[in-house]
Amino acid sequence: MEIFKVVCELIIPILIFGVLFAVGKFIHVRLLNSKSRILNPGEYFPDEELETLKQVYYLVMMLIFFAFILYIMIVQANEVFAIAVLQILVSVYVALTLDYSYLKNKILFFLLVPFEAIIFLVFNDFLMIWPIYLMHILVYAYFIKVYFDKFRKYTETNGLGITIILLFAIVFISFIITLFVEGVEPLNSAVMVSNAFTSNGYAILGNSGIGKLTSLVLVWSGYIISGVGTATLTAAIMMRHNQKREKELNKRLDELESLIKNSNNKE
Repeated sequence: MEIFKVVCELIIPILIFGVLFAVGKFIHVRLLNSKSRILNPGEYFPDEELETLKQVYYLVMMLIFFAFILYIMIVQANEVFAIAVLQILVSVYVALTLDYSYLKNKILFFLLVPFEAIIFLVFNDFLMIWPIYLMHILVYAYFIKVYFDKFRKYTETNGLGITIILLFAIVFISFIITLFVEGVEPLNSAVMVSNAFTSNGYAILGNSGIGKLTSLVLVWSGYIISGVGTATLTAAIMMRHNQKREKELNKRLDELESLIKNSNNKE
C-alpha cells in the first residue's frame, strides 16, 4: 500500500504538470502570434522603463525561488495553499522558457515538477518523499544563479546602471529582517515590507494567502505605474520646454535672416 502511494505521488504530479505545461504552451503560442496592442508592453512603457522592468523581472524571479526554499525549510506554514498555487504557476512558466534542444533542460523539466504543491492541492496531503524536497532546494538554488547570470548579462550588454540592485538589496534585507524579527512567514514578510516600502503602512493586507499575493501584485503594480507616470510627465514637460525653445530659436533665426536680406538690399 505504501509503495502504491509513493508511485501515485510521483506519477500523478508529473501527469498534471504535463497537462498544465501543454495548456501553457498553447496560451504562450497564441500570445506570441497575437498582434493586439493591449499585449504590447511598448504601448504602456517607454523603452528606458522596459529595460529597468526587465532587470526587476530577473531579480523578482530570484526572490521567488528564494521564498520557495524558505517554505520548503519551514515545515509549519499557514499559507500553504497560496504558495502551492504560486509554485505551480512559476514552475510551469519556467518550464515554458527552457530550450529543450539541450538534454540538461529536459532533465530540468522533470526536476521542476512541483510534486509537493500538486499533492497538497489534489489530495490535501503533504508529500512524504523527503529527497524531493532536497532536490527542489537544489533546483531552486540553481535557478537563482541562472536568473542572476541573466540579470548581469542583460545589464552589461545594454549598458544599464545597477542602481536597481540597491533597491533590491534594501527590499531583500528588510524582508529577511522582518521575517525573523516579527516572527512571520515569508509571504507575510513580503507583504509587510512591500507596504512599508511603498508608503502604504507596515501591516499585512489580506486574510488569505491568495489575498496577500493579490495585494503584493497591486502594491508593486501601482508603484511601477506611478513611476512610469512621473517619468512620462517629466518627459512631456521637457519636450514642451524644448519645443518652446525651438520656436524662439527659429523666430530669432528668421529675424536674423530678415536683417541680412535688408542689409543686402540696401547695398
